[in-house]
Amino acid sequence: MDEKITYDTFFARSFSRSDQKKLGYGAFIGCLLIALSFCLVFMPYSSQSIRLGTSVPKRMNLVCKSEKRSDYCEINGEDVRIDAKSSTVFIVASSQQSIRDLEDNNTSLLIGPYSRKEDQIAMKSVRKWLVKPVMESNVIPHCSQAHSVPAILFSLGGYSGNNYHDFTDIIIPLYSTARIFNGEVKFVVTNSNPWWINKFRNLVQKLSNYEVIDIDNEENIHCFTSVVVGLKRAPQELSIDPSKSSYSMKDFRQFLRSAYSLNKARAIKIEDEDDDDDDGKTRPRLLIVARNRTRAFRNTDEIVGMARNLGYEVGVAEADGNIQRFAEIVNSCDVMMGVHGAGLTNMVFLPENAVLIQVIPFGGVEWPARAAFREPSKDMNIKYLDYKIKAEESSLIEQYPADHEVFKNPLSISKQGWLTFKAVYLDKQDVNLDINRFKITLLKALELLHQ
Repeated sequence: MDEKITYDTFFARSFSRSDQKKLGYGAFIGCLLIALSFCLVFMPYSSQSIRLGTSVPKRMNLVCKSEKRSDYCEINGEDVRIDAKSSTVFIVASSQQSIRDLEDNNTSLLIGPYSRKEDQIAMKSVRKWLVKPVMESNVIPHCSQAHSVPAILFSLGGYSGNNYHDFTDIIIPLYSTARIFNGEVKFVVTNSNPWWINKFRNLVQKLSNYEVIDIDNEENIHCFTSVVVGLKRAPQELSIDPSKSSYSMKDFRQFLRSAYSLNKARAIKIEDEDDDDDDGKTRPRLLIVARNRTRAFRNTDEIVGMARNLGYEVGVAEADGNIQRFAEIVNSCDVMMGVHGAGLTNMVFLPENAVLIQVIPFGGVEWPARAAFREPSKDMNIKYLDYKIKAEESSLIEQYPADHEVFKNPLSISKQGWLTFKAVYLDKQDVNLDINRFKITLLKALELLHQ
């Protein structure tokens, strides 16, 4: 009986039938070794690194990109030294070819590692770092503390401390940049705020297995073989671009549920038969996000009473520094409503298919309000509704006559600058909802929970 030959080659056919099987296996292994050698030799040269518009050969292992919201550099397989005194990230060239590449491309550049680079006010409080390749290691500070895992250098300046900017400018970009390391990465933080680290400790510890390095207060020269300077961020707010990332907002929201041990994955689905049996059905839970300083609801009790009459179980809470507590409250709800502001950022904790209702203040606030929360809701699988208040629902009627430019021409107020616009329409405005008019929106939310 003829032997079966698993791996046959042209070379093997020159031998006897009894030897072909052995030779076939040997040829197969040999081909694998040749292919592996080919990859090791040629793969480092197969693509291009980009330095903010300049191509640098891949053998440099330096990729720097300038995107709409952030600049960042990825440095791999090099001698990388971070010197806080000079605010410099030194990269020591590893070969003569690397030296020639550096000379040809002049790759030094200055990066503010905060993900809102177009905002000059935010960037004023962000320390800039020079990414500087050098030819010889003896002309730069010597390494005093070596690390065996990669590092990510980023800033807690800018608008950190505002919950919305904490997530859209820092936490989501940090997740996009760090998650791939599966905890084996160190966070090197400039403009560090200990209270910020403590507030988001659950997330920081979920992304890194190591203590945060407050680089601004370091005398040591910290040395790594791989460093990312800056964070990768999508152009849209509260978003991840899956075409440029291995992750999505769905992944991020699962990450949050894991970090804060949130149990509710999906919002309630109201069945039609439940409508005929009020006593036996589970009521959808509505959270009213309260605000006590600006853009506060003046008739919360009326809103609560009307919502309960519609069949909601209603809670009222204000977001604070206790992320765990508020995340649990939000995650337990099916509908969340509130006036435009940072408190609505907690939508990230809502279960899948939940409903977000944004109450938009009077004035020209529609576009920024919808960009901030309506657009991100799509990638989060959250259903979105908004309710734009009328002048008679605004406390501005107590501050200005009916024929004032504040009511007649909000655009003219906006032309006076952002600070003036913000002072009038965001800082000085409270809301007194028209209960009968707003009832339609709450009924629409119930309809969405049927779907």
